Amino acid sequence: MEVRLAKTAGFCFGVKRAVDTVYGQVELREGEKIYTYGPIIHNDEVVKDMKRRGVEVIHSEEELKNLTSGVVIIRSHGVPKRIHTILEKNGITCVDATCPFVKKIHRIVEKESKAGKHIVIIGDAKHPEVEGIRGWAESGVTIIKTEEEANEFLPPCGTEVCIVSQTTFNYNKFKYLVEIISKKVYNVSVLNTICNATKERQVEAEAIAKEVDAMIVIGDKHSSNTQKLFEICDRACSNTYYIQTLEDLNVNQLKSVQTVGITAGASTPKNIIEEVQNYVGINF
Repeated sequence: MEVRLAKTAGFCFGVKRAVDTVYGQVELREGEKIYTYGPIIHNDEVVKDMKRRGVEVIHSEEELKNLTSGVVIIRSHGVPKRIHTILEKNGITCVDATCPFVKKIHRIVEKESKAGKHIVIIGDAKHPEVEGIRGWAESGVTIIKTEEEANEFLPPCGTEVCIVSQTTFNYNKFKYLVEIISKKVYNVSVLNTICNATKERQVEAEAIAKEVDAMIVIGDKHSSNTQKLFEICDRACSNTYYIQTLEDLNVNQLKSVQTVGITAGASTPKNIIEEVQNYVGINF
């Protein structure tokens, strides 16, 4: 069997930076209690490993407010501005591991909203990155994910609109939704804040999926960018399988195929990808 592994599979720059930050703090601050505000990345295997090293996850704002000591690491997805304010007020040491590309969106939203613009975020309202971006706006915000929401959107009369995107959003869908909004809004500025690594990963995954008999997408079930990779690959290849680890792979599904493509989300560790690649390459 021919196995084609996507060059862009696995940790992106922002995720690697965040994970390295946590492990670095564990070594640097031996004896101190270390927390992450939310899972540092959307991957259970990585979070479990960090827990074994004494790193705990803070799951809510209320829990954070009750913290009186320790070190809190901000995850790669970023957080609303008010979270930084709480940490500063309580005198808690904060290590910010927000992806620089996400941080850039925070600065854009803060600046444009201060200028009185209505902010439109193209993305998933329930995703922590979008929740964080929203928390830097000082004026009205609308979050749009679907064609229906784009069609229904009407900005406040006479208000300029600034459109940004969740970094891991589907690039083609972003363009389509922007087109719908732009036809309805006279004064709009569009900032494509989708990470280049995300776009490259999606383009490469689709290209491979079109040329193979089966496609394997590896990533955590809570990973937004992995879910989008699966959707893209599934449209291009009817035999597309979404797994978190090798244990999830149904070997019977690959017995009759000759070529298999493998890609992985931005929060999937290299060792999990290699394990799947080696198993498929050796056993089929």
